[in-house]
Amino acid sequence: MLHANLYMEVVNSITAQVAIIDIHGVILDTNQAWRDFALENGMDPGFDSIGANYLSICETATEKENDDPGRVADGIRKVLNGELKEFITHYPCHSPEQKRWFVARVVPFRQEGEAKAIITHENITPIMVVQEKLEKKERELLLEREKLEETNIALRVLLRQRDEDRDRMEETVYNNVDRLVLPYLEKLMQSRLNDRQRALMEIADNNLRDIVSPFLRSLSTLGLLLSPQETEVAVLVRDGRTSKEIAEVMGLSLSGVDFHRKRLRKKLGIVNTQKNLRSFLLTFDQK
Repeated sequence: MLHANLYMEVVNSITAQVAIIDIHGVILDTNQAWRDFALENGMDPGFDSIGANYLSICETATEKENDDPGRVADGIRKVLNGELKEFITHYPCHSPEQKRWFVARVVPFRQEGEAKAIITHENITPIMVVQEKLEKKERELLLEREKLEETNIALRVLLRQRDEDRDRMEETVYNNVDRLVLPYLEKLMQSRLNDRQRALMEIADNNLRDIVSPFLRSLSTLGLLLSPQETEVAVLVRDGRTSKEIAEVMGLSLSGVDFHRKRLRKKLGIVNTQKNLRSFLLTFDQK
């Protein structure tokens, strides 16, 4: 008797709801937590579920093949028949006032004779609430990441558009300076000017070339500043041809090639510097 009393005292002290069923699913005994849960959910005081058929209750509550009560009933039968040593599942059991989740565990009742099973229901609502919050946060983070990706795509488009606009602006500057300004400055410098006037014109010419020189990006861009003959000379110089070879290829005199070299240095803004013309031209292929 002492042993039985101790057993019931232990079973009644645990928070999990415990019920023992026979081979047919009839409830033979329940613990205090089971009875308290029944009372909290509208059952009469003293209701203990003893004599009710747990399997029938599950089957009655099943509407679809994969409903939680149906899975529990199937798991209980497999434990009672010895097909499973243990069956565990979790399921929602929401009330009008709150959301609740439980984990159900079914194990064989270790007693000789008729097959029985122990069913326990443990409230795991705090864990599930945290899990729901984490899942919600993950969804929010996913949406934020998608928004960031869309923003990055939009920024890349804007940056590409900005670069294209900048290139078009630079081309306009090249064209305007080379075709609308520099030719007139050259004509003025060829006219009768005194030393002071010529010096001022040369300063203006050099400053204009300095303004456009940072815009240079490639030899194709140089075509906007150079005449066709100057472009050809620039390509040959870049390729490592000597002045004599360039003169032979283009049918020019050495002095003519030297004139074009000086014009190239002036248009590229490297007059009066120690920069090698070929080395400077090669840098355009690296940009």
